[in-house]
Amino acid sequence: MRTSPIIMTLLLCTLLTSCVQKTYKKTVVYTLDVSKIKNIKKVGIRGNDKPLSWDKDTEMKAIKKDSLYQTTITTYTGYKFTEVKFVVNEQFELENKENRRIIFDAKKDTTNVFFTFDKR
Repeated sequence: MRTSPIIMTLLLCTLLTSCVQKTYKKTVVYTLDVSKIKNIKKVGIRGNDKPLSWDKDTEMKAIKKDSLYQTTITTYTGYKFTEVKFVVNEQFELENKENRRIIFDAKKDTTNVFFTFDKR
């Protein structure tokens, strides 16, 4: 018995669309302590989820010059976490170590995190 191409196409489309993961709007407020570093020229963050990228920094703004920097990133994701690393003066933190994993707040759309550069 031969299955018609139309039935096969409909079956394939049904299978493909049923596997789509629901996405959520998640916002993370990143605050970074860089007070132990001298001569700060640029502070940034890189990561997995758009608008972040591993190829270029997203600039963080000083909330206390040469001490605290902050940025707010909003992304649409189906995951419950994201991964990032901070960059100061073009130098990555945690060289040869795992990325920082930020687990999104399950009850709110916004997650606040505070880190010290190059410290776990």
